[in-house]
Amino acid sequence: MISKSTIKLIKSLAYKKYRMRENLFLVEGDKLVAEVLQSNLKVKELLVTENFPHDQFIYEKNIGRITEVDIKELRQASLLNNPQNSMAICHIPEKKSLPTKLSNALSLYLDGIQDPGNLGTIIRICDWFGISDIFCSSDTVDLYNPKVVQASMGSFNRVNLFECEFDHVKSLAHKSDTIIYGAFMDGNNIYSEQLSKNALLVMGNEGNGIRKEVEDLVEKRLSIPNLSTNLVKAESLNVSVATAIICSEFKRL
Repeated sequence: MISKSTIKLIKSLAYKKYRMRENLFLVEGDKLVAEVLQSNLKVKELLVTENFPHDQFIYEKNIGRITEVDIKELRQASLLNNPQNSMAICHIPEKKSLPTKLSNALSLYLDGIQDPGNLGTIIRICDWFGISDIFCSSDTVDLYNPKVVQASMGSFNRVNLFECEFDHVKSLAHKSDTIIYGAFMDGNNIYSEQLSKNALLVMGNEGNGIRKEVEDLVEKRLSIPNLSTNLVKAESLNVSVATAIICSEFKRL
């Protein structure tokens, strides 16, 4: 049975200030919870119905407490409209130290990404393309937002996310002989541009793009051409879609 205090805690984890205060975050959905149980993340409490695969409990060394509940209770506590059979209240791991250089052929810097669905999808894209490091500005939505975790489909646990000012990443890029690229509406055509294998790609805010002080430090501007023949065309691409297209081109090298 879920206690009222646990339900209150779960609901509070929808908000960053409570996640930071409690140093906890929420993972929901059977696939994501199963991945968490196979990772090094520490789980404060695992809540499961009888339909959750019990063979996952072989990983219970990292679980503080297992509470068996019925689906009605789970729905009452869940932040999702259609919860499955499990949720995990996890400890936020210690922040990783910033790297001293860019070790991956392609890294990302996210400048003010606000939509949690976009960040989660970008994390999943990086996991797909083998991009291990994402750097982001302090005003980018945080990694442990439940919607980010959900949209990443488990990839949040396999990609490194670092919060830092762009000046620091610029310094890392220069130390690593890495060219700084940025995505703009008026950049050079991504399909005809000569790309470098060692690259730092900057993606900007959904509405405002890359802020001016960061734009001034970008060395090469890229754009995805609008190839539509319609008289009225789409104004822009979603930032996560644009990230996937540009990353795909870099990974062709």
